Amino acid sequence: MLSDSDLQAIGLTVRLAGTVTLILLLVGTPIAWWLARSITWWKRPIGAVVALPLVLPPSVLGFYLLLAMGPHGLIGQLTQALGIGPLPFTFWGLVFASVFYSLPFMVQPLQTAFEAIGDRPLEVAATLRASPLDAFFTVVVPLAAPGFLTASILTFAHTVGEFGVVLMIGGNLPGVTRVASVQIYDHVEAFEYAQAHNLAAVLLTFSFLVLLALYARRPAPKNGA
Repeated sequence: MLSDSDLQAIGLTVRLAGTVTLILLLVGTPIAWWLARSITWWKRPIGAVVALPLVLPPSVLGFYLLLAMGPHGLIGQLTQALGIGPLPFTFWGLVFASVFYSLPFMVQPLQTAFEAIGDRPLEVAATLRASPLDAFFTVVVPLAAPGFLTASILTFAHTVGEFGVVLMIGGNLPGVTRVASVQIYDHVEAFEYAQAHNLAAVLLTFSFLVLLALYARRPAPKNGA
C-alpha cells in the first residue's frame, strides 16, 4: 500500500513532469527546427550544449544551476529584481532545472523527425504560396507527429526519474519538492524497505510501459529483412 506521503510525492512528480514537458514543447521545438535546418557552424557547438545533460553528472549540473539561481547568481539576481524571489527549494526551481536536464530528450527526437522530412514537402508548400509559418504547422507538424509523441513521452518519463538534479535544487520539502525518486531515497534511509519497494514498483511499472509504448510504435520487420 502507498502511504499518503507516497501519493503526494507521485502527484508532485506528475505535476513536475507535465509542466516540464509542456514548456519543452514550446522551447525545444524551435531549437530542434533550427538545428535540423541550419547550415551554420554554430550548429555543432549549440547541439553539443543541448546534448550536454546526457553525459554531464546530474550533481554537476545541479551545482551550477544552484549557483546561478542563488542570491548572488545571474538568474537569482534577475528573479529577485522581478519580485519572484529565489528559485532554489521551490517547485518552480525544480521546473527550471528539469527543463535544462531534460532538454536533449525533447530536442533530439524532434530534430531527427524534422531532418527526416527533407526539403521537398516545404518546397511544394512554398509553390502553393504558403508562408514559412503556415508550412510549418500544416506540413511539418503533421509529418513529424510521431517525433513529437516520442519526444513528449521521453521527456515526461525522464523527468519522472530525475533524482540528482532535483535533490540539489529542491532539497527534500514535503509537498513542495519531494518527488517520487526522493521519497524512495527517504524510505531507504529510514530502512523502510517495504514502502520503498511499493513506490519503486510503481516507477518500474511506469518505465516499462513507457518503453513498451515506444517499441510498439516501431514497424515490424519485413520477412527476409
